[in-house]
Amino acid sequence: MKFIAIIPARYASTRFPAKPLALLGGKPVIQRVYEQVSQVMDDVFVATDDQRIFSVVESFGGKAIMTREDHKSGTDRCFEAYQKTGLEADVVINIQGDEPFIQPSQIQTLQACFDDPKTQIATLVKPFTPADGLPALLNPNSPKVVVSDDHRALYFSRSVIPYLRGVGQEEWLQRHTFLKHIGLYAYRAETLAEITQLPQSTLERAESLEQLRWLDHGYVIKVGQTDVETIGIDTPQDLARAEEFLKTRK
Repeated sequence: MKFIAIIPARYASTRFPAKPLALLGGKPVIQRVYEQVSQVMDDVFVATDDQRIFSVVESFGGKAIMTREDHKSGTDRCFEAYQKTGLEADVVINIQGDEPFIQPSQIQTLQACFDDPKTQIATLVKPFTPADGLPALLNPNSPKVVVSDDHRALYFSRSVIPYLRGVGQEEWLQRHTFLKHIGLYAYRAETLAEITQLPQSTLERAESLEQLRWLDHGYVIKVGQTDVETIGIDTPQDLARAEEFLKTRK
C-alpha cells in the first residue's frame, strides 16, 4: 500500500500563536515533527495557510503546500493538501503539527491497521495507568475511547468511559484499563474525500470531537494501541515541558 503523510500547521492559535515556528532545542517545532515522520515515510508534506510556515519548511528542505485559510478542521486541510500533491495514495496519514516527539513505531502501528480491508479510518490509543493519576483520567481535554473486541472504536468522549458503576472514582484506574485517544489519524483516500463532505453531527457538536461525525455516519475506525508517551504542544507551558523532556533524551 502507498502511504503519504500530511502535517497540517496553522499560524493562528488561540492559546499559542505561531506555535509551529516556536523553537524547541534550537529547531522549529514543525521541523522536529517533519523529521520524526520522515524516518519512516518518504512522502511527507506540511499543509499550511501561512507564508511564514511555508518558507521555514522549505528552508530546512521539507515539502510544503499552501492551503485555504477557511478550513474548519485539520482533516479538511489535509484533504486539500492531498489533492494538491498530485500523488495517488491508498492511505493518507494526518499528523498533528504540534507533536514533535511522535515516534516511528506509532506511525507503523497506524499503518498496520490497514492490513484489515474493512478499515476505513485508523487512530491510536494509549492506556491510562494508575501512575497517571485520577486528574489525568478526568481531564476533559484528554478524550477517552471505548473499543470493541475487534479493535473498532465504539465511542469517543471527553467524559470518562466506561463509567464503573458501584466503584469509587479513587479505584477506577486499578479496576479498569481506560484508553486515552491519541489524535493521529489515517484515512483511505476515498474515505477522506467522503468525510470532508459530511455535515456536522449532533454528537460532534455536543462533545466537540470531529471523529464522532464519522462514527455517526457508519465509518469503521480501527484503533491501534501504543505505549509511547509523547508531549503535544498546545501552550507555551507545554513548550517548556518539551524542552525539559528533550534534555532527557540526549
